[in-house]
Amino acid sequence: MRYIAVFFLMLVLNASGITQEKIQLQDIWYSAKLYARSVPGFRFMKDGRHYSRQEGNQILKYDINTGQSAGVIFDGNEVGLTDFADYRFSEDEEKIVFTKDVESIYRHSTRANHIVFDLKTKRQTPVFPKGKQMYALLSPDSKKIAFVYDNNMYVKDLSSNQVTQITSDGKVNHIINGASDWVYEEELGLVRAYQWAPDSKKIAYYRFDESEVKEYTLNYYNDDVYPQPYTFKYPKVGEKNSVVDLYIYDIASAKKIKVDTGKDKDTYIAKIQWSKDPNTLTFIHLNRHQNHLKLFKVDAKTGISTILLEEKSKYYVDEYNNLTFLPDGNQFLWTSDRSGFNHIYLYDLDGHLRKQITKGKWGVTKFQGFDKRRKVLYYQSSERGPKVRDVYAINLKGRKKTRITKQRGWNEISFSPTFDYYTLTHSTINKPDTYTIYTNSGKPIRVLQDNRPIIDEIKNHGCTSVEFFDFETTEGVQLNGYMIKPPLFDPNKKYPLFMYLYGGPGNQQVTDKWMGAFYWWFQMLAQKGYVVACVDNRGTGGRGAEFKKMTYMQLGHYETIDQIEAAKYLSAKPFIDEKRTGIFGWSYGGYMSSLCLLKGNDVFEMGIAVAPVTNWKWYDSIYTERFMRTEKENPKGYHDNSPIYFADQLKGKYLLVHGLADDNVHFQNSAEMARALVEANKQYDTYIYTNKNHGIYGGKTRLHLFTKMTDFILENL
Repeated sequence: MRYIAVFFLMLVLNASGITQEKIQLQDIWYSAKLYARSVPGFRFMKDGRHYSRQEGNQILKYDINTGQSAGVIFDGNEVGLTDFADYRFSEDEEKIVFTKDVESIYRHSTRANHIVFDLKTKRQTPVFPKGKQMYALLSPDSKKIAFVYDNNMYVKDLSSNQVTQITSDGKVNHIINGASDWVYEEELGLVRAYQWAPDSKKIAYYRFDESEVKEYTLNYYNDDVYPQPYTFKYPKVGEKNSVVDLYIYDIASAKKIKVDTGKDKDTYIAKIQWSKDPNTLTFIHLNRHQNHLKLFKVDAKTGISTILLEEKSKYYVDEYNNLTFLPDGNQFLWTSDRSGFNHIYLYDLDGHLRKQITKGKWGVTKFQGFDKRRKVLYYQSSERGPKVRDVYAINLKGRKKTRITKQRGWNEISFSPTFDYYTLTHSTINKPDTYTIYTNSGKPIRVLQDNRPIIDEIKNHGCTSVEFFDFETTEGVQLNGYMIKPPLFDPNKKYPLFMYLYGGPGNQQVTDKWMGAFYWWFQMLAQKGYVVACVDNRGTGGRGAEFKKMTYMQLGHYETIDQIEAAKYLSAKPFIDEKRTGIFGWSYGGYMSSLCLLKGNDVFEMGIAVAPVTNWKWYDSIYTERFMRTEKENPKGYHDNSPIYFADQLKGKYLLVHGLADDNVHFQNSAEMARALVEANKQYDTYIYTNKNHGIYGGKTRLHLFTKMTDFILENL
């Protein structure tokens, strides 16, 4: 009888939503117990019927339809090639390039040791024994491999092992060949700054002259007598950028051709890409204000360039990274938000517009590929609303549009080379990612990862559902948000409100997508009696160009107004204690949480800012000038929206956190904020993280940080 009583008691507890197991910070930020799993090392193979996966020191081949092993492609234990971090097949899948001993440089850039393994001969070829290389890449014919070492470009012939040094002027903090400088990597997404021609006979590469760019120094503290300085080139607002040139290197003749990129060098070369013709290179040129784009095509034999198309905007031009040449070699696809929403356009190689393929008051968010056999292109979009993503198929005439993804939520697709199969990654805000293989016709073949253990943990921990809401501001703007209420929520009780935000241009937090570790932290706070909420302000993505770009020249202004209105809207609800409202953000979100706490000091009683920008004049040239122009051009926009100038308005509790080795948003921002707070005689709390970059992670760092933030919330809200 006792066991029956306990059983029925558990049923009652489950039905009522009482937490069976408390969420622990250790499990969120350190032990990985609550981490959703992905499918590491998954690669579709060229035949379209198999895929490979890395398992330990092996690479195994699997049949897509049956899921059965089709053999071992590579066994590192047999040949003494183990502990590799990644692998990549050659285009003919007869060679594999292995990456080992990876060393991070900035957010995306790395250097590592690379080994080429020939599957037929079983021969191992270290790419360059003298030291770690950057961006080792096989030629399309798999006979050569290019790489960057000490800021110079090299190419190695894999049959003779002969290494040719293409450039010799590379020098740290002066000249970079084949790799990008800091600001191009961070803001334009350019990391490997070279490309093989499709016939493997030429290489196009960038040359950055950053000798006139001003330097910034980070100090690392490693128990030495003196800290170890690290100095790199970082162009801030209005300062000199690198002078960028493009070159084409001919392998056979060893001849270099300089590409005509124009006389004005205070511009950006945002992207290079070969067409299907090995003698035609393209590049994207942006003026410094980034409101005038030109797409050029280049005669690779002479370096002469001509304009294919232009884009202009009264704000800034973006969404230009989807240039795709069609297999016929005579046409290309291009995306633009010129209509007010990002859509796909078809051009010929003379730059003539042939067709606008997609249309509507919704935006294409990702180009997914072109299936030449079916003559269909695939794209991801926000057609069913800004909070969700679906993938569609459509032909080149803009007809026969079909929605491929059926489940509401967040859908991302990766196609096999033949487009006969695809993997679908699907999640919702309340359910972690599932990875499933489908046929092109939409038939599910097999689930690769369902994250069932995490779904069970959600139930075991008594998590409450994240709820979406929207509201209209006093200016008539409709904003989207989500909310997490405490378990056993009592509408007659008053709860403190904890708000999270990012709020930067084009970003979205209010999406029907799994939040990862933040899901668990917010659920933990809800279990401790907080209502957690997030609202996407004006300037965020998913709602067209005007909604996104209306913050131009005034970053922080409208966003702060919207967040203050969101707090007031939520505080007006009968279950919110309007005298206990807190806000937290990281990076741009830290900038926003600081502004909200200061300008909304009658609304917010507590704020946490991690790695915040506190004055845009201290941030990088490309990002800031895209949205704000320079401080000289826009002094009011800079002054009126910088937290540092409003330090005297602090009333609530403020926690300021920063990593001392933050190469992105420099510690200078928090140091200056601290100075302003002291001069205004305002008390605040601060945490610094030695040797940690913008992400503030590694070891127990995140556990330490979120322990502090949780304690700060409990004590002050």
